[in-house]
Amino acid sequence: MATLLPTQAVGRTTLQVPRVGFGTSPLGMPPGWGDGEPIAENQALLALQYAFDNGIRFFDSAPMYGKGLAEARTGAFLRQIPREQVVVATKVGVEISGETVQRDYSRDGVLRSLEGSLKRLQVDAVDILHVDDADNDADQVLNETFPALAELRAQGVIKAIGAGMNQWQVPMRFAQHADFDCFLIAGRYTLLEQGARAFFDLCHQKGIAIFAAGIYNSGLLAKGATSTGATYNYKPVPPEIVTRVKAIEAICGEFGVSLHTAATQLPLAHPAVNAILVGFQAAGEVQACLDALQQSIPAALWNRLHEAGLLDVAAPVPS
Repeated sequence: MATLLPTQAVGRTTLQVPRVGFGTSPLGMPPGWGDGEPIAENQALLALQYAFDNGIRFFDSAPMYGKGLAEARTGAFLRQIPREQVVVATKVGVEISGETVQRDYSRDGVLRSLEGSLKRLQVDAVDILHVDDADNDADQVLNETFPALAELRAQGVIKAIGAGMNQWQVPMRFAQHADFDCFLIAGRYTLLEQGARAFFDLCHQKGIAIFAAGIYNSGLLAKGATSTGATYNYKPVPPEIVTRVKAIEAICGEFGVSLHTAATQLPLAHPAVNAILVGFQAAGEVQACLDALQQSIPAALWNRLHEAGLLDVAAPVPS
């Protein structure tokens, strides 16, 4: 029997999620996010099963991930386990038809997007629905998308409404003008950058949950600044970012703590963060994340990062 991870309620809902979620985007991607074909289906299913067996019972997907492939592979796994034992999240606003990807945040578009996701995920319902990457469609989301999702929530079809984005400015507007339960923010609150802290603080005040994704800034904070193939936001690493990460890594090394461990733990210290969402491609990556959460980090390490100007002094740190 797996040891389940501690859980927290999503905002003001009754839905509970564990502190680590499986971000399924890499299941539709090539190995190491490189070029070529996606990872083999068997590898994807083994990673999902290993996570489940080791207490990770929160799976986040989206139609955009591999043009439906990540959802389909997640669905092949979900059909083998009791549905009530997991929390499933996906995203709306995107329709996939073969190789065609079309964004549509209209009411009908939302319903069509959800219908496609349910088929690929092989489930009757999902727990959390996020609006997907609506960077340039905030008005339509507030006026049309959100009301459609609110109806689904009122009917009990879904349990929580969120928005998944790689920025925090538009979600800030959503939080101020609509009754969102949660937000998935990728890459904007990490050991490398804490620019979203004010937004996270607001969400904490309003009782809105945050799922911190992209916590390694697309691998840079997991592999290290000088590792082969490391990227920053899925692009080559700028020289100034390399310098900053080297400095963070050096301080971590002074205390015998890996960069990966510090990067894994920091986001969870913010009280608004319910869970980190980590993209896994293999069982070993799942175990490395779980191991990182078990390691003790001296308070002096965080103090050194503050003193060096490498960490926002107002950012909560692990106790």
